Amino acid sequence: MDQYFVEEAIMSMTSHIIFIIITWKVLQAVNLDAFFRKGKVFEIRVLMILITIAIATSVSNFFLDLINWSSSITYLF
Repeated sequence: MDQYFVEEAIMSMTSHIIFIIITWKVLQAVNLDAFFRKGKVFEIRVLMILITIAIATSVSNFFLDLINWSSSITYLF
């Protein structure tokens, strides 16, 4: 039973980290400088980090839910 929780935790952490990296790379292509005043580099970076975490967590949770739902579908038949 404990092994299941360990595997699920490792899969969740790995998924979140992978999607955070992917989202960060994608957001690097977005030019947020146009929305901020000149010289506000720190604020732009903080916003990018928060947006990255929000998007990546949502996408990762979707895929983790999809995997759980797929494994639960066997109980339907």
